[in-house]
Amino acid sequence: MTPQVVAKIIAFVLYLGFMIYIGLRNANNNNNSADFFLGGRKVGPWVTALSAEASDSSAWLLMGLPGLCYLGGIKETFWTALGLIAGTYLAWLFIAKQLRKCSEAFGDSITIPEFLSNRFKDKTNILSVLSIIFIVLFFTIYTASGFVACAKLFNSVFGLDYHAGLAIGLVVILCYTITGGYTAVCTTDFAQGTLIFVAFVISSVIAIAVSGGPAAAIESVKAFDAQAIAGNFGEAMKNAFGANSTYKGMSIVSALAWGLGYFGMPHIIVRFMGIDSAANIKTARRVGITWMIVSYIGTFIIGTLGTTYLLNKGILLNGGEQIANYITGDAETVFSATMQQMYPAFIAGIFLCAILAASMSTADSQLLAASSAVSRDLFKGLIKKEASEKEVLNVGRFVVFFIALIALLLSLNPKSSIFGLVSYAWAGFGATFGPIILLSLFWRGTTRNGAIAGLISGGITVILWHNANAILTKLNVANPPAIFSVYEILPGFLICLIFTVVFSLLQKQKDPEMLAEFDKYKALKDDDC
Repeated sequence: MTPQVVAKIIAFVLYLGFMIYIGLRNANNNNNSADFFLGGRKVGPWVTALSAEASDSSAWLLMGLPGLCYLGGIKETFWTALGLIAGTYLAWLFIAKQLRKCSEAFGDSITIPEFLSNRFKDKTNILSVLSIIFIVLFFTIYTASGFVACAKLFNSVFGLDYHAGLAIGLVVILCYTITGGYTAVCTTDFAQGTLIFVAFVISSVIAIAVSGGPAAAIESVKAFDAQAIAGNFGEAMKNAFGANSTYKGMSIVSALAWGLGYFGMPHIIVRFMGIDSAANIKTARRVGITWMIVSYIGTFIIGTLGTTYLLNKGILLNGGEQIANYITGDAETVFSATMQQMYPAFIAGIFLCAILAASMSTADSQLLAASSAVSRDLFKGLIKKEASEKEVLNVGRFVVFFIALIALLLSLNPKSSIFGLVSYAWAGFGATFGPIILLSLFWRGTTRNGAIAGLISGGITVILWHNANAILTKLNVANPPAIFSVYEILPGFLICLIFTVVFSLLQKQKDPEMLAEFDKYKALKDDDC
């Protein structure tokens, strides 16, 4: 074992140990399920902001998006990032404060299924059950992407077997999530978000500097792109860069549609519910948006400059297709490969922990959100209403473990795409919950039947649309309609919105208690909650 490898191992052990320590330290703060799942609504604006954004970004920010840049240029990544930044800002602006007020006004809700049931006075519990089903389904897929990222990271840095890397990521995430709950997750997210920010800023500055300045950096990237399009780096990169060069029309619309996802992401919008005061939302919004913009700029710089920087080191990340004498590898490891070439071993190890941070900050939040839905809304809400707080906590911890194992099974394939897994889950949540959350906060006339119709139609649309091309291929359809190339979040979101509005209008008799509580919520001031 070389000194360089030892230095990286020390950096990783220190980081992972610190995460576990935070979980253990916060274990005694969980006196009830409200503490475990929502931190008792006592989390400050800075921690809330970085926790929300770190949970949102996940490993695809450091692996998926840079890899997309590396393989095809900046166009798709740019439009995707623009959509996400816009969606994030609008969610903070219009949803955060209202959801903080509304979730407290309607039965002091601490989970999304509970909030929807309370908001629409659903005595049948259909809303809860449907919400739980979709939350568990899409969170399992999303969590799998985090495990894939951990495995690819350990493989690229240490040459560790892919499946061994999966096991390490699973153990660490489970340790601090099961013990520490919401407060531990938010605290680790804050640390992880800070590390991601620092890694991007410093590495971007160095990457531009070693390229000879901004002008020289741009020219070197153009030269790389020309060679890729000419086929000098293999067919895979030729096809990727060729497709990106014609990126326009519906492709741009699909990329921008990513921003819709932010309105319905349970593990993100629950951060709005857990902030200590509605009055602190503005501070949290400014911190979160600043973090996001800087991080995406870093994504572009590393993903694009990484092409020429690594090429000069004899490294070509074209999916493993051997070209000349270059060392080849997975494009989604461009950030980790660049860090290892740019810094001394120990410093590289610290910054590589940013990838681990991104994976963990999302996986832990998703596991906790899914766990809260099952333990509070299904177990205590339907199965055993007299369950004690201890029983709810124990069930919650078991669910975290169980969902993590299912996600592990989904991530066993070493060829799994981080970006692909994330995009599917992102669409699922955005289309299933986004329109309903918006309407529940701003339209007095939204009803239980409308919410149920929206959940079902949005979720099913995403699943069918995502698998449409595969289904049509099996049916021997030679040329599937071009419409199915549109990102599934867009049709899913629109259909959910339409169904929710139509079925709400069809329900002439509105629950008077629901209407009265909505009016009371709208009258609340920031200082009231």
